[in-house]
Amino acid sequence: MYRVRGVLLGPGGDERTTELFVDGAGVLVDRIPGAETLIDGGWIVPGLVDAHCHIGLGSSGAVELEEADAQARTDRDAGTLLIRDCGSPLDTSPLQARADLPEIIRAGVHVARPKRYIPGVAAELDDPALLPDVVAEQAADGDGWVKLVGDWIDRSVGDLAPLWPDDVLVAAVEAAHAAGARVTAHVFGADALPGLIRSGIDCIEHGPGLTDDLIGEMAARGTALVPTMINLDTFPTIADSATRYPTYAAHMRKLHAGAVGVVRQAVEAGVPVYAGTDAGGGIVHGRLPDEIEALHGAGMSTTAAIGAASWSAREWLERPGLQPGARADLVVYRSDPRADLSVLREPALVMLRGRPVHATG
Repeated sequence: MYRVRGVLLGPGGDERTTELFVDGAGVLVDRIPGAETLIDGGWIVPGLVDAHCHIGLGSSGAVELEEADAQARTDRDAGTLLIRDCGSPLDTSPLQARADLPEIIRAGVHVARPKRYIPGVAAELDDPALLPDVVAEQAADGDGWVKLVGDWIDRSVGDLAPLWPDDVLVAAVEAAHAAGARVTAHVFGADALPGLIRSGIDCIEHGPGLTDDLIGEMAARGTALVPTMINLDTFPTIADSATRYPTYAAHMRKLHAGAVGVVRQAVEAGVPVYAGTDAGGGIVHGRLPDEIEALHGAGMSTTAAIGAASWSAREWLERPGLQPGARADLVVYRSDPRADLSVLREPALVMLRGRPVHATG
């Protein structure tokens, strides 16, 4: 049984000095006389959330479960205690039973067309008309999310291009919603975005091709954006390697150049924006603090940027914060991260399911 005392941070700049007590079941309760004090003075944040992560994906495709375990532990030790896994070729459900690992909300595998995504990663449909049925299957296999590949390079045209007809997207999103699941989509360029947004999709991943009109439509619909800004920073390198496709390379450089401005416009328009690293493949795990800093650089206040990776993301993913009766998933810092976001790289205490799993000094 534990006691943690400090300043609890929350929505809208809310802060209050509080004592949190954790019982033997790892649940927050009102008070426990004689509880062991772990921290007496610090800044407490509900466990961090990586809203776009790939546990089980490596640079060459699926990894072994042991490596996926290591990926999850790396994220955990950086304070990430809830992961929305945005598509993985590995069945990571065995990791969900582990009390020492972050909670993983699985989206099953990516859904794409043949030769229109990373080889060996996605369920590939020869006939796009099959998308609604496959989405329903993925909804049953996952934890309330389905991940589509909305655009990718089409080598026959030498540039990014949409994968799905608009009418098929509408039917697919309806199928997911009927199954109680939400749908998100990987999309870089502009051409695929109108059909995706107007299908009623719940979230856009990356989205550097968003225009003013589409941002306004997302805001009106409540469509979320997870921009994965540290992933967008890899676009120049991707362009440099695409020497056979100069149009695509130029497009990727243009998207990179405008990405910060797009996110800034989305934030200003009131689009719900959440933090996601896209870890797995080209991005190493444990970099959520970098993504929070990038969101701040794109116009979010430090409080809002932290919230995008904590209390706001938890509410979006329908997970509780730090109230009596909730599971004690929290991170404590020695100084106020709102004053200096680099503080997020050095948590003093990470508590998962009411158990200290990472602590310094």
